[in-house]
Amino acid sequence: MWKDLIVSIKYELRAYGLFLRKPATIKEVKAFQEQVVIQLNGFDLPSDYIKFLMTVNGLEFNGLVIYGIDKKMLQTEVDDEISGFIETNKIWHENEWQNRYIFFGDSDIALYCYDLNQKIFLELDKPSSIIMNVFPSFNLMLEDALKGSLE
Repeated sequence: MWKDLIVSIKYELRAYGLFLRKPATIKEVKAFQEQVVIQLNGFDLPSDYIKFLMTVNGLEFNGLVIYGIDKKMLQTEVDDEISGFIETNKIWHENEWQNRYIFFGDSDIALYCYDLNQKIFLELDKPSSIIMNVFPSFNLMLEDALKGSLE
């Protein structure tokens, strides 16, 4: 399960004097969900992504980035930069063909997203956008991405 992988990442970061980001608060998550619906054409965030945000608000580790709540929406001060979910999706959507996807994260070689047309989670090859993996749930996509970052 992805929560066990987060614990492994936590210990690996700690060895270098680094820490995971703090969890998002319920109030931050609710405001964030409302903004996602407004700014990303009615998209309803998967509950498992919300659980991730309430465990760790975004992640950057070994080239893997899982987007968190946009910094301007946070009530608590953060020291590090957060790749914000809404902001980053707007950047990806500047390329019209990418409007069919909602992006949750990326790595040096992959994009982790949800295909709005096919209603499935995907890992796309970053340079070519060829489908590398298909996942039935956000949890399985996240677990696969985290495993890859720990290798």
